[in-house]
Amino acid sequence: MTAIAIPPAEIRTGDDDIEIVHQQVVLFIEEYVRQSDAEGVIVPMSGGIDSTLTAYLAVEALGPDRVAGLLLPGNLCGEESNNEARILAEALGIERCEIDLQPLLHCFTETVVSQFDDGRFDDGTFRALGNALSRLRMTCAYYEANVTSRLVVGTSNRSELLLGYFTKHGDGGADLLPLGDLYKTEVRALARRIGIPRRVVEKPATAELWAGQTDREELGAAYEFIDTILHYSIDRSYRAETIASELDVTIETVWDIVHWHLDTHHKRRLPAVPDAGFARHSRFTSNRER
Repeated sequence: MTAIAIPPAEIRTGDDDIEIVHQQVVLFIEEYVRQSDAEGVIVPMSGGIDSTLTAYLAVEALGPDRVAGLLLPGNLCGEESNNEARILAEALGIERCEIDLQPLLHCFTETVVSQFDDGRFDDGTFRALGNALSRLRMTCAYYEANVTSRLVVGTSNRSELLLGYFTKHGDGGADLLPLGDLYKTEVRALARRIGIPRRVVEKPATAELWAGQTDREELGAAYEFIDTILHYSIDRSYRAETIASELDVTIETVWDIVHWHLDTHHKRRLPAVPDAGFARHSRFTSNRER
């Protein structure tokens, strides 16, 4: 079968396109916060490109006085890694709150994890604890937001959302996601455009749940590659066979990415509820026919 040629990926990295994106995101933050009648926003900052870009854009939209950076050092290996976030928050001139999660994580492990792991600490326990750590971060962010009448700004991008590469009710919990429509490659292009330090833009992406963790290792490919497959399969609805042929990759490689998206659909939906309307309609019909 002859493959159908597919057009170039419409991932926005050119100067003109990325400047339009820049203005749209800034306006989105400004308008959403205004309509919410909030005092400002809380941005969880890790020192990575997503949280740094989000903080920069929030400051541009609202001014530094209405943006607070929340630093939550702590990972499963107990290593300190938030110095970059401190430097960036200071450079932005924003309020900074830092909470060491290591004691809280230790307490959680002693009181909760010990009740379920039967003395074992295997890969499943390690991953579940990583998700718990992400949810502890979310709890801290919302506590600060509640007591300061602010909104929590999430830092997930479109690539992560489509892959379900986030913790449900953890880093996926936020009031607004300014980068939610930007692929990771677009995030990098925008970060370069507005002058975020090169060391941050080029740093390997990581969720910082344990030492040495990287997105590339867990996902199995670089974002430039993943974004192209996601664009053609999700945005453009091309068949996997066509994508594989045009990109000169195996069909298995394309399906690996597609299955990441399909298998995590529950993360992008509200909690499931029964179809109450159907049930009521059926009960009404049944009673009427008696």
